[in-house]
Amino acid sequence: MSLALRHFRTEQLLYWRSRELAFFTFALPIVFFVLLGSVYGDDEIDGVRGSNYLLAGILGYGVSATAFAGLAIMTVIRREEGVLKRLRGTPLPPWAYIVAVIASTILVYAIEAASLVVLGRLLFDIPFPDRWLSLVLTLLLGGLAFAALGLGLTGVIRSAEGSSAVVNAIYLPMAFISGSFFSATAFPPVIEAIADVLPLTYFIELTRDVLLKNENIWSNGTAVAVIAAWGAFGAIAALRWFRWEPRER
Repeated sequence: MSLALRHFRTEQLLYWRSRELAFFTFALPIVFFVLLGSVYGDDEIDGVRGSNYLLAGILGYGVSATAFAGLAIMTVIRREEGVLKRLRGTPLPPWAYIVAVIASTILVYAIEAASLVVLGRLLFDIPFPDRWLSLVLTLLLGGLAFAALGLGLTGVIRSAEGSSAVVNAIYLPMAFISGSFFSATAFPPVIEAIADVLPLTYFIELTRDVLLKNENIWSNGTAVAVIAAWGAFGAIAALRWFRWEPRER
């Protein structure tokens, strides 16, 4: 466990030193929240003040950007550059590396989420959530599920050059369709049908229940089950197709 903890510290140093990764996965959701909240924060969306509604959506966008996209891209790049292969030759057990990477990713998202909640209070007078424990559990569930999906996705990405294209082609449309930036109630039936199977839709729904309706996480068992099921699917895919060595070209 001490090796996992040491590598966790290393992962944190590597993350914050990577300015591009830190900006696109940590800072960009915060920038979107401030900009969009300034534009329509006082409007009413689905009977809720716009800034309050937006906070839950951006927390969803943040988990997909940080735990899913950022982790997937970083892992593929390390694999193709031979970093993961060299790690297998060190005393660090594979499980310790995976645990450290996921824990580092969850910590980054936790800091991001806390920053969004505090900024919401300071800039847009959004009340602090009453159900703190439910919010923490919701964010942890989403972070773990999307991290598992990110690792699972690495098995089908063949090159470092194509990692950004593949990941962006998945998570950016998912963020829009799931309602990260605005209400999804006016979507055409086909788009609504797609949204109904996406894990981010249920994560945002669960987050809005906790933030806006002051409900407990267990009040929406369907959303919890769908998010957990997607996380389990990602974990199974990672166990089956995760690779430590570069793909043959």
